[in-house]
Amino acid sequence: MLAKQGTAYYVPHGSHWPIVGSVGLFSLMIGASSWLNEAAFGKYLFLVGVAILVTMMAGWFGNVIAESEGGAYNLKVDKSFRMGMSWFIFSEVMFFAAFFGALFYARSLSVPWLGGEGNNFFTNLMNWESFQAAWPTNGPANVGGDYEIMGPWGLPAINTLILLTSGATITVAHHAIKEGNRRLLNIFLFLTFALGFLFVGLQGYEYYHAYHDLNLTMGSGIYGSTFFMLTGFHGMHVTVGAIMLTVIWFRTMKGHFLPEHHFGFEAAAWYWHFVDVVWLGLFIFVYWL
Repeated sequence: MLAKQGTAYYVPHGSHWPIVGSVGLFSLMIGASSWLNEAAFGKYLFLVGVAILVTMMAGWFGNVIAESEGGAYNLKVDKSFRMGMSWFIFSEVMFFAAFFGALFYARSLSVPWLGGEGNNFFTNLMNWESFQAAWPTNGPANVGGDYEIMGPWGLPAINTLILLTSGATITVAHHAIKEGNRRLLNIFLFLTFALGFLFVGLQGYEYYHAYHDLNLTMGSGIYGSTFFMLTGFHGMHVTVGAIMLTVIWFRTMKGHFLPEHHFGFEAAAWYWHFVDVVWLGLFIFVYWL
């Protein structure tokens, strides 16, 4: 429940979790880079970093949940949480804007230039005369060899339907929590993260199909790299969002959140709607057009 502290702002106690998180991130970074360079210890250091980060997140979020349920937070703290989550989602919007910008640059500028558009006629004539400026492409050098594109009307369309459905189920769950209907809340929140994990599983199968049947890999020129960069990072965000919703579901099963005080739920719902909108952009500009 909300703290009855008047206008006082809750100041948290000292915490060791930030330094633990720093150690985990450093271990993960060094481990990942060493693993990519085939160092023997890289894989194990990477896993140690992941374990430290998971421990940090469980402990730190556990402290915040205990403070919230103990009544330490008032409306001013609630407002600061909302501002923090808003800025976080904005940073994520800019993150994907950069990747969509890279896709736009490649499709609308780089590829036409290689094909001789604009002032690049002689460059095309002397270096890439046989290159046809059409998307998708793996460039004049045919980087990665021949491949087939991933069309929209298969698993991508099914995954679109899954995410749109999950957006509806999280909305129903939100209305249920505001009305105090715990049974409906628990059912539709469970459906939401179950659909999220189903999406991730189908995307994993899609990647398997791309690599083994279509010869579409991260090395398939600019099309392959942008395809896996955009869909891969989105899949990672869906995974994170589904884990967040799973934690929120366990909290609702324990009776956490009130109709007038449930920003932990709302923050996860905001993030999930953001993931839905990004996927619509991916479906249109990566798979369809």
